[in-house]
Amino acid sequence: MAERLIAAVFNGFRGFLLRGRFSSLTRRIVAFNVVALCVLVSGVLYLNQFREGLIDARRQSLLTQAEIIAGAIAESATSAQDAQVVDPLERRRKPRDIRPPVPAGDMDTDEDASELPIIPENAAPILRRLVLPTQTRARLYDKDGWLILDSRQLTASGQIVAFELPPPAGAEAPGPLGRLRDKLLGLLPGRDLERYKEAGSQNGTIYSEVTRALRGIPSSMERVNDRGELIVSVAVPIQRYRAVLGTLMLSTRGGDIDAIVRAERLAIMQLFLVDLGVTILLSVLLAGTIAEPVRRLAESAEIVRRGKTRRAQIPDFTARRDEIGELSGALRDMTNALYRRMDAIESFAADVAHELKNPLTSLRSAIETFTLAKDEKAKARLMQIIQDDVRRIDRLISDISNASRLDAELSREEMEDVNVATLLETVCDLFTETGASGSARVVLDIEAGPHGRAGMIVKGFDMRLGQVMRNLIDNALSFSPEGGIVRVSAARVPGRIVIRVEDEGQGISPDNFERIFDRFHTDRPDSFGEHSGLGLAISKQIVEAHRGTIRAENRLEDGGVTGARFIVELPTTSS
Repeated sequence: MAERLIAAVFNGFRGFLLRGRFSSLTRRIVAFNVVALCVLVSGVLYLNQFREGLIDARRQSLLTQAEIIAGAIAESATSAQDAQVVDPLERRRKPRDIRPPVPAGDMDTDEDASELPIIPENAAPILRRLVLPTQTRARLYDKDGWLILDSRQLTASGQIVAFELPPPAGAEAPGPLGRLRDKLLGLLPGRDLERYKEAGSQNGTIYSEVTRALRGIPSSMERVNDRGELIVSVAVPIQRYRAVLGTLMLSTRGGDIDAIVRAERLAIMQLFLVDLGVTILLSVLLAGTIAEPVRRLAESAEIVRRGKTRRAQIPDFTARRDEIGELSGALRDMTNALYRRMDAIESFAADVAHELKNPLTSLRSAIETFTLAKDEKAKARLMQIIQDDVRRIDRLISDISNASRLDAELSREEMEDVNVATLLETVCDLFTETGASGSARVVLDIEAGPHGRAGMIVKGFDMRLGQVMRNLIDNALSFSPEGGIVRVSAARVPGRIVIRVEDEGQGISPDNFERIFDRFHTDRPDSFGEHSGLGLAISKQIVEAHRGTIRAENRLEDGGVTGARFIVELPTTSS
């Protein structure tokens, strides 16, 4: 199973590269992830806590080891009763000065104890046994800081002791790669430490830790040698009866800590290379799931822009349920809306041309006939036809202009809170006070519900909603008989407001329930040319822009049609 998964991932990655779609977005994703990984690894290599912990552990180990060895030397390698005392300054190839044994009863003061020397013959076996196996260097100094013993000079039978020599004075200077390596190594932490110097025959007090140890203070120090290798050294006092008899200094071999740190960094680099490969692979796969769909969406959008095909299909990625899916759905909806708008514009242009052509044709015929008419009565009738056609053209142009501006206005303006009860009262009062209702009456009935008039709020444009109400009421009045009643009602139901406009006319043919909302459609045979047929179409457009619905039906009583009813439903701002 795992092998098949790895093979599928590899084949997908190879196919992605072979298609040549290593896009800019893919390169950016890979670059950002790789840079982040490089910064992380660089920080690990530069601020590696392992190195500091290793140095601290080594320092503590050397201190513990030095204290044990110093205690052993203080107990076994210093002169005591019946012991010979050796002057360390004259011990090389000179006869030893034999001092008389010091009585035990006379060694009860610090001054007497401070005169006790360290016996090299007794200290050497201790250093050989305890120091040589640990691969550390031990140096034993007397109370004045002069060297007594150096573990480099102690060898067991058949044992070879190796230690680093300083580079020869005439060594060749490092090449460019060597200088680059040294410069990079110099950037690592700890490379600005004090340089290590070999004391040799000089006094051991050139080492600050030895100086502090001679004052009875255990101390440690970190230095780097000429090769840039770290050397950790510790110095502890050799005390007996609280008197400092000398100092023991332990130091690591140059490069042993660096070798461990170097091995650790090598392991980190190996892990980094593996992580780098995985990061690049996953970044490319991630970019493939982002860049490839975006590229396809961009190509489809470009095809739509150029308009080379009638219906360009936007790829459907909505099943992804992520931002790419949302983008795909939004582009598909936008494209479909664009095509619908284009279809509507084409249809509207065709309808406009057709509606304008009829009065223009009638107008031209009337004008041509007018020149041939001999009778004044005929001329007057032709002049009346010409004037009616001109008014009809003017009305058509005005309605067409309003209809063409309507969509742009609805998309640009911000909706506001509109109180439907107040709007209906204003519109109905306008018809009543101006006498526009003629012989019919307009009756308003509002059922606000438990929330009162405050619950009759919708989001919309008050001017456009008022236009809808005026169109519906004016349409109902035109079909109402003499003395009829136009009933306007509004009721609050859960989630919406329902507005009804009812008349007492002859009703609507069932076949025209949907057609009456088409542009330029009119069902007024007795008033040809007086209406453009755009009123209900504009009303439907406005209502749908408010996310509402409008429909028509007949009022039925006792099985007969008693009038028409228009129902408008608008969503409210609250439940």
